Amino acid sequence: MNMKSFDVPIIYRSPLISAVKKKRKEMDKLKKDFTPTLLDFGPVQLFLARHFGFCYGVENAIEIAFRTVSENPGKRIFLLSEMIHNPQVNADLQAHGAIFLQDTNGRQLVSFDELTADDIVIIPAFGTTLAIDQKLKQIGIQTEKYNTTCPFVEKVWNRSESIAKKKYSIIIHGKPKHEETRATFSHAAQNAPSVVVKDLHQAKQLARYITGEKPASQFYTEFDGQYSAGFDVKRDLLRFGVVNQTTMLASDTQSIADFLKQVMIQHYQLSESTIEERFADTRDTLCYATNDNQTAVSGMLEKEADLAIVVGGYNSSNTSHLVELCEERLPTYFISSEEKIISSKDILHFNFHTKEEILTTGYLPSKEPVKILITSGASCPDALVEAVINKLVRYFPVTANAGQLIEQFT
Repeated sequence: MNMKSFDVPIIYRSPLISAVKKKRKEMDKLKKDFTPTLLDFGPVQLFLARHFGFCYGVENAIEIAFRTVSENPGKRIFLLSEMIHNPQVNADLQAHGAIFLQDTNGRQLVSFDELTADDIVIIPAFGTTLAIDQKLKQIGIQTEKYNTTCPFVEKVWNRSESIAKKKYSIIIHGKPKHEETRATFSHAAQNAPSVVVKDLHQAKQLARYITGEKPASQFYTEFDGQYSAGFDVKRDLLRFGVVNQTTMLASDTQSIADFLKQVMIQHYQLSESTIEERFADTRDTLCYATNDNQTAVSGMLEKEADLAIVVGGYNSSNTSHLVELCEERLPTYFISSEEKIISSKDILHFNFHTKEEILTTGYLPSKEPVKILITSGASCPDALVEAVINKLVRYFPVTANAGQLIEQFT
C-alpha cells in the first residue's frame, strides 16, 4: 500500500512533535526501535511513546472531510457519524458547517428522509453498514465519492469475504455497538453466518456451544444482538475464522483466536495439518497503527516512571486500550485535552471502566526529576499532545523550553 502524505489542517500539527517523529523515522526506518523519546526539561522528564497520534486512516479521513467542505460552498454536507473519535476534530468540522446524521451509537440525529440527492454525505473512517449505504444510494447520494473508510478496515472486510467463500462462518472480536464492528458485522453477515464476541470470556462461553456443554437454545439469549439472521448454533460453529475490529488489543484478538483454535483441535481431534478443515487461517487483520501504538506503549513502560498520561477522545476504542496497558504498570491519567490538567495539584481524568470523569489531587509527586510517560490515540492531533506538554512543563522551574528541544531534533 502506498503510504501518501496528507494535507492535514495546520491547527492539528505540532512543530515539536513533527520534529521528534521525523528524527525517529530517519533513525529507525524499519520501525524496530520501540524505546520512547526523552524530552528532558531538567526537573521534569517526559518520555514520548515511539508511535502515537494520527494514523493513515484518520489523516485520510480528515483530509477528505475538510477538502469536501471547502470545495462545496452552499451545499449541505453531512457526516454519517463522528468522523473519528476526537471531540476537537468533530467540533472543527461542525464549525465549518458539517452536520452529523447519527451520534456515535448509531442514534439518528437527522432523519434520512430529510436528505436529497443534492446533499453530500461523508462516510467516516470506521466505514458503514450495507443497509445505510444502500439507503443513501436510493436517495441518489454518491457515497463512493466521499467515502473515508480506512483501508485497514476494508482489509478485514475482504478477509471475511474470502473465508466466507470457502464456507467458513465468521467470528468478529469487537465491541458490538462500535461503528466499525457494526460495519464489519454487516459486511461479514452478507456473505456468511457471523457472531460478535466482546472478549475472551465471551469466546469461552461460545466454546461451550461448540463442545455441546451448553444447550443450543441458550445461545440466542446469551448472544442476543450479536449474531446474524438465521444463525444456527449447531451448524454455523462447525467451521469458522476469527477477524476483528481493528482497534482492539492485538494480544486479546490473538488469545481469542488461539483459544478457539485449540477448542476445535481438541473437540474434533485435529492435527496442525488438518486444522484448516475447521478453522480458517486469518493471520493478523489488526491494523499497523494500532499494533505500532500498542507495542510502543509496551516499550515506553520499560522506563522507570512516576505516572502516565494518555491523550485522546473518551469514546475512542484504540485510546482506551493504551490506557489499559499503562494502568497495569503505574498511575495513569486519560485526558481529552490540556484543559483537564487544572493545576500542579489537580487533574480531571476519565475512568473508561465506569465511564465517568474523576478529579485526582496530588497526581504529581514531590520529587526531582518527575518522570512522565506520554502517548495518544490514533485520532488525537499532535497539537493537543504539545499543549499537554506545555501545560505540564509550566509547573516546574525548567531549564529548557520546547523551542530549544526542537533544535535537538532538527
